[in-house]
Amino acid sequence: MALRIVTDSASDTPKWVIEEYGLHVIPTPVVIDGTDYFDGKTIFPEEFYDILRSGKDIKTYHINSQMFYDNFLPYAQNNDEVIYICFSTGIAGTFNAANIAKTELLEEYPEFDLTIIDSKCASLGFGLAAYYALKMQRNGAGKEEIIEGIIWHCRHMEQIFTVKTLEYLLKGGRLSKTSAIAGSILDIKPILEVNDSGALVALDKVRGRNKSLKRLIDIVGERGKDLSGQTIGIAHGDDAETMEAVKEVLKNTYGCNDFLENYVGCAIGAHTGPGIIGIVFLNEESPYKDYLR
Repeated sequence: MALRIVTDSASDTPKWVIEEYGLHVIPTPVVIDGTDYFDGKTIFPEEFYDILRSGKDIKTYHINSQMFYDNFLPYAQNNDEVIYICFSTGIAGTFNAANIAKTELLEEYPEFDLTIIDSKCASLGFGLAAYYALKMQRNGAGKEEIIEGIIWHCRHMEQIFTVKTLEYLLKGGRLSKTSAIAGSILDIKPILEVNDSGALVALDKVRGRNKSLKRLIDIVGERGKDLSGQTIGIAHGDDAETMEAVKEVLKNTYGCNDFLENYVGCAIGAHTGPGIIGIVFLNEESPYKDYLR
């Protein structure tokens, strides 16, 4: 019997974290030209963005209840306790599917202790929350305190993004054709955020790539607390060069020195396209800092 922390691949948790902490990451399905692949298992961001640029037909769907059942079953059989940190209900139906699987498992294993947390986060937003939970567990926090920590960190997680092209927001239905055409002509770059309800919404819009990146960095300063003392998450859509440039500005401007970085994976990248840059950070100093060393 053990306490296991689980998340899914939409969290964009870095590979080194997965390996170092033994994190179980459930892969999100990606359909490419009618064939199912699984993010982080049979398809990886390093190859995915080239496929995306090639113009192949790409769709995603959320992890269904049978997939959750299959992933949770070994823990139920082993009488393990599980905390699953879930992709925001404001963006995907993952939370409901996980709860359907939980109901089915409890019929067979009534003692199975499974806590499902709606992170109300996307991408590295809940990847960072998972990382904090793993550090809390390693440093001796108990189950209930870890759950409280996850909820607190998710509630105080700022998640801001900008995209390089409007094409994929248009394809995904998050932008009208008229807005996409006008935006492309005027070189408009939207600033997006995952709001308190866990939905992806437009926060601002500026003209030009450099101004959009500067606006992201300004928002970090406006909203962040204890920036030099926290881990800053930064994710990119196959644009590591821009990510590194943004990191340098964060270091020089706010004294940020600890980063958790990764690609934006297939599950989200399919809808945002190459060139997305996202920054995630806390808007309050964490009360769990003693566990996060």
